Amino acid sequence: MNFHLVSIFPHYFDSPLSSGLMGKAVDNGLVNLDYVDVRHFAGGIHKSVDDRPFGGGPGMLLKLDPMVKALDSIESPGRIIMLSPRGKPLSQARVRELSQEEDITLISGRYEGIDERLLDLYPIELVSVGDFVLNGGEAGAVCLMEAVARLLPEFMGHTDSGEEESFSAGLLEYPHYTRPDDWDGHKVPEVLRGGDHGKIAQWRRECSLETTLEDRPDVLPEASLTVEDIDYLRTLSRTRLGRNLYIALVHYPVMNKFGEKVAVSVTNLDLHDMSRVARSYGLGGFYATTPIEDQKALAHKLLTHWKDGAGSAANPDRAEAFSKVKVFDDIESAVLDIEAQTGQCPRLAATSARLDRRKKAEPALTYKEVQSWLANSPVLLIFGTGHGLAEEVLSKTEGILRPVRYLDDYNHLSVRSAVAIIVDRLIADEY
Repeated sequence: MNFHLVSIFPHYFDSPLSSGLMGKAVDNGLVNLDYVDVRHFAGGIHKSVDDRPFGGGPGMLLKLDPMVKALDSIESPGRIIMLSPRGKPLSQARVRELSQEEDITLISGRYEGIDERLLDLYPIELVSVGDFVLNGGEAGAVCLMEAVARLLPEFMGHTDSGEEESFSAGLLEYPHYTRPDDWDGHKVPEVLRGGDHGKIAQWRRECSLETTLEDRPDVLPEASLTVEDIDYLRTLSRTRLGRNLYIALVHYPVMNKFGEKVAVSVTNLDLHDMSRVARSYGLGGFYATTPIEDQKALAHKLLTHWKDGAGSAANPDRAEAFSKVKVFDDIESAVLDIEAQTGQCPRLAATSARLDRRKKAEPALTYKEVQSWLANSPVLLIFGTGHGLAEEVLSKTEGILRPVRYLDDYNHLSVRSAVAIIVDRLIADEY
């Protein structure tokens, strides 16, 4: 495989690419490194490769002309990749794909970046090695080269070495041990010394599942899991963001389509579906708020039917879900109830199907922001009936969550559907 390294600091690669297995691969011709020094293609006495950006701003940009000449000097560039925080994340799947290429050209930017027109002139793929910013792309290029090269035949020495490592099967790798079997009282697990290869394989799989759930649960949705894997994962304890999330459905004060403050009736469907969402996602609780006596009586009648009446006998699961529901006059009562349960005053966020277009309105809350709240305190997420929450409710919150379909012109979901979607996005714990 040929790596063409386009950089203003090609000497950066000398040490990492001459060490260990990569160094051996270079020595035996399995990997060929072609250093392309951009400065060699710069004009003038000083061989300047950078200039100030149009429109002002801090820093300098790599100029277009020397970059074009550097790329044109490569006879067979193959896939052209530029390391950039703007790029798509480097994954093991992409690494496998790149390992099938004969030539890969890697562009390492510096300073504030590269003249954007370079992306118009060449089929450049932007790749990121992480959500952080480095001084240049060289370190990322080394990461990419090592990840790709180690999948080449003969690179690792053992053909199965690359397939049993982290992410290869969608899970983190199991722990490894070597001699001595007892080091100062720290012993190698007995199963590894017993010689039963079936038990060893099962132990390794279970360790991979445990480690992945604890350290990188975000990769589980992409992992290939058997029924046995899932049954085992269910036995493991795990942190659930949902325990800190409470939802409230406000029936008064809300707005009608004419912008008037009104009260809306409690419905069986709303209580029924939202309580099941609350139970399925392990939420702290669900509040229905209305100060109207006959509506509170209706809500209690519905709750009694599902919790203690005929509905409970026919559907015990529904009774369990409805145990999450409480009916109060207003949001303030729900806040006091949460504080009594948790010892903390909850943070309040509202929801809306519309963007807040008031002058000087704060940007909508993102799901990441509210998720960060959930990690440290209870959160009450408030939903409205009718045509949205009244200002007196909105004013009590820290902000309004971004609408579900904020980039589209149709965002008219039922409140039940919106609750399910928003809770799923916030909790984001398939695992």
